[in-house]
Amino acid sequence: MPESPKNIPLDSLPTTKVARAARFAKTGLNVGANYVKHYAKRAVGAESPTSELHEANAAELYGALSEMKGSVLKVAQMLAMEKNILPTAYANQFAQAQYQTPPLSGPLVVKAFRDAFGKSPFDVFDSFDLNARQAASIGQVHWAQKDGQELAVKVQYPGVADSIRSDIRLVKPIALRVLGLEEATVRPYLQEVETRLLEETDYALELRRGQQIAAACTGLAHLQFPSYYPGLSGSRILTMDWLPGQHLKEFLATHPSQAVRNQLGQALWDFYMFQLNTLRQVHADPHPGNFLLRAEAGGTVGVLDFGCVKEIPAEVHRLFTALLAPETLADPARLTALLTEAGIVRAEDVEAQRSFYVSTMQASLELVGRPFRQPSFDFGDPAYLQSLYALGDDLLQQPELRQQREPRGSEHFIYLNRTYVGLYALLTELRAFVQTN
Repeated sequence: MPESPKNIPLDSLPTTKVARAARFAKTGLNVGANYVKHYAKRAVGAESPTSELHEANAAELYGALSEMKGSVLKVAQMLAMEKNILPTAYANQFAQAQYQTPPLSGPLVVKAFRDAFGKSPFDVFDSFDLNARQAASIGQVHWAQKDGQELAVKVQYPGVADSIRSDIRLVKPIALRVLGLEEATVRPYLQEVETRLLEETDYALELRRGQQIAAACTGLAHLQFPSYYPGLSGSRILTMDWLPGQHLKEFLATHPSQAVRNQLGQALWDFYMFQLNTLRQVHADPHPGNFLLRAEAGGTVGVLDFGCVKEIPAEVHRLFTALLAPETLADPARLTALLTEAGIVRAEDVEAQRSFYVSTMQASLELVGRPFRQPSFDFGDPAYLQSLYALGDDLLQQPELRQQREPRGSEHFIYLNRTYVGLYALLTELRAFVQTN
């Protein structure tokens, strides 16, 4: 059976700034051609639904992102978690980035091993499947076996770290010009994103973090972590145990019981609260492709991929938890003081600005922090997540915010907010009822 285009192995990746800019340009031309066809059909009275235009452009854009890998494909993963932001055709295409994208060809995989170990993967392991079992934004996963142990071997795409730097340099001036922003005002935020993305290419760092977090979480119930193998790992290759289980979509298709879904949701909630309040660092990439779910033992979560971990400074943790506390919402003076400390309200703001930011943040914090302030929370009601997305839409329509020409607040909140919106989305898809306090 011939492979579909999205699964045909890639023999090369565009990694230089020029090559990636050219791939962006090609995509833009193809998208433009789709618009021409769409309106040409309409001009002669032929039927050309907008949904078909979206599907054609979504496929074109996803094809480009899949070839380019790295930061642009990571953005597609993040957008797929925000299901209400994109038209359905784009959301459906980008959701594939959470599970499977076109893999590297066999010769490139063998080359990565020869670069790392001076030998092929067939000499490193007793058995090695050259066909990737999963391919994503930074690397792909292969099944292997050594001394009777099943292993998962991550192989990083060549040149991906350099491509992240070139992508940011390529996109930054365009974004600043379109948004009318000064580089100095957004530099901390761009640096935060670039730092996290580059950390995901540091497999030695991921190995250490995976070992440390797994060891710290041994007392938490219903979680499973892989063991890592430093001797079988390198700068672009990471070897760990092959964990059993299914990704969320496939697992839900087995129709697990409510009790199993509740236990899985509880394990995820407890894992993230422990990271936030005890470890002061969080697994900041909670998309479905990074968890393996099983019904065994009433529900077990396998945790994968510690490439994106957000370390939380003590002052940021204090502010984050204080802003979510019920006594803060009940005390406008306390809320104003915390928002000022967080850089959202500023001393030079006129009274109308100050009142706007305080009232807007009060409404936002009430909604976002609701699960934190209750003894239990039913994520089985999709209305809560829908209200979060609606809040985001409403904020984007606020003229005061649309006219705001500089971001406010700590850059540390970028990944904290992403983490908890992602966690809420996972728990909502599980329809889990969770004890939150």
